Amino acid sequence: MAEHVPTILVIEDAVDLADVLVRELSNLGYRVWHAADGRTGLSLHQQHQPDLVILDWMLPQLDGLEVLRTIRQTKSTPVLMLTARSEETDLVVGLELGADDYLTKPFGMRELIARVRALLRRDQRIQQLLQADVQPATEVLRYGELVLDPHLHTVALRQQELDLTPTEFAILDLLLRNPGRAFSRNYLLDTIWGQSYVGGDRSVDNAMLRLRKKLADFGDAIETVWGLGYRLQAEAPR
Repeated sequence: MAEHVPTILVIEDAVDLADVLVRELSNLGYRVWHAADGRTGLSLHQQHQPDLVILDWMLPQLDGLEVLRTIRQTKSTPVLMLTARSEETDLVVGLELGADDYLTKPFGMRELIARVRALLRRDQRIQQLLQADVQPATEVLRYGELVLDPHLHTVALRQQELDLTPTEFAILDLLLRNPGRAFSRNYLLDTIWGQSYVGGDRSVDNAMLRLRKKLADFGDAIETVWGLGYRLQAEAPR
């Protein structure tokens, strides 16, 4: 099997800087695409599904924050933002919208390459974890008086079988295999709905709301992690 070549999308309107980025990253063996404005960048992102996006803050047509916001509606692609802004509040806005890292202009090429490599390594680890998480349980899972049987595809609470949809069953399966672990909404979309799913946070929130309701008092064990997503309490309710 051929080794995967990481792909990078550079969305930068400054021609000289974009040319340098494309040249240097290509010389390192990455496959690189370039867009000079936000709308073209979103189109290339949809078309090529890159492993990493290098995104300028100030862009024509759509600015970098709007591009980032649109990407985050459906994808968890790592994003490194480039900005001439150094105010802390501006940087916080970018990170809260879902940027994974940022560089303030001017910056050195060695630093950018180090950030790119670090983000790609982190994403590779996440993808490996995701591959493990999308595999359903192979043995009966017990959480206090809650029991999930993957072979019979049943869930019972206090020996009373619950009527769960396939999505709700998959969410509960994942949570029961990882008590105490926090999952972001984007990660849940990737593992439960699939990476090709076109949706957003509302799909996750609605599914969690229905699952909590069906679990009755055990539903309180599924906690909302503010600004991130959800986790199942490490200890089952008594």
